[in-house]
Amino acid sequence: MKYYLIAGEASGDLHGANLMKSIRIDDPEAEFRFWGGDLMQAVGGSIVKHYKDLAFMGFVEVLLNIFTILKNIKICKKDILEFNPDAIIFIDYPGFNLRIADWAKQKGFKTHYYISPQIWAWKEGRIKTIKRCVDMMYVILPFEKSFYEDKHNFPVHFVGHPLIDAIADHQQIMPEVFKQQHNLDERPIVAILPGSRKQEIRKMLEVMLTVVDDFPDYQFVIAGAPSQDASFYTPFIKKEGVHLVMNQTYDLLSLSNAALVTSGTATLETALFKVPEVVCYKGSYISYHIAKRVINLEYISLVNLIMNKPIVTELIQAEFNKKRLKEELTKIIDDYKRAVMFLDYYDLEKELGGKGASQKTARLIVESII
Repeated sequence: MKYYLIAGEASGDLHGANLMKSIRIDDPEAEFRFWGGDLMQAVGGSIVKHYKDLAFMGFVEVLLNIFTILKNIKICKKDILEFNPDAIIFIDYPGFNLRIADWAKQKGFKTHYYISPQIWAWKEGRIKTIKRCVDMMYVILPFEKSFYEDKHNFPVHFVGHPLIDAIADHQQIMPEVFKQQHNLDERPIVAILPGSRKQEIRKMLEVMLTVVDDFPDYQFVIAGAPSQDASFYTPFIKKEGVHLVMNQTYDLLSLSNAALVTSGTATLETALFKVPEVVCYKGSYISYHIAKRVINLEYISLVNLIMNKPIVTELIQAEFNKKRLKEELTKIIDDYKRAVMFLDYYDLEKELGGKGASQKTARLIVESII
């Protein structure tokens, strides 16, 4: 069978790659064509566009790149027609994917959506498009099933969160080897995860690094995003005790004592590695104030949203400053606070439904078209 996948971000590349591996188990002759990244390429198949060329963050940034986005939509439609897949699999990335799904359904293609758009946070009106153009939806957060089925009468499959599998499958590096590779000493590590897109990294890193001098007994290690080159981070690494690790975020988290994390999937990854964290977010002035008016959520981090309580501190916009960052980092390196957070993290993992998200989703997709 032929499968066409569309992932527009680093997290989508990870989940897409694991899904492709699982599809191959049930359909050994599977043929893949996709929009994704290096991880999906490593599984096999043909890449159309890399997510590095697709990621635009915020309302203003999307408007500035609207012509590029529209051109990519046109390229995607033409490519799908030429490939003529048995199933199209959309992985999150809703602004782009829902446009393609609406068109694809009209053309008679089977449409599968893996990792629901966060319409429970904003743009709930997208449920009309989803009902019209998505044949099967696979959700990964426990509250999403009731949101779709009870509130909107749209049946979905809760498959669990694929990050649990990705982390369980991670082959952990030996601590001594990791430290030697990156010239680290024996001090505890504070991981810095500033995001994956250039504009957010610039906003986040400058503030995150302001606290380095206040914690001389710790070493700070920046997790370089796979979507960026190491040279992009060079201007930020000016202080002693600051290091950069490229494409080894899971190795870094497995050895970290605490973390400063930009809001997004990384907040959940950090929690699943049982690392105490402070969640940070700062957008452009215009984008933030637009978002504040249209997003109706009590929390911004997945950790707090899933558990519906403030497990991790969120420093947003003006609150994201050196003073507050120092206060919160001081708290999470305290033994008592860490112990409380560990207990919450274990409850979080139970809530996510255990292992097997990729396998469950793959089996449902393959069975629906064979």
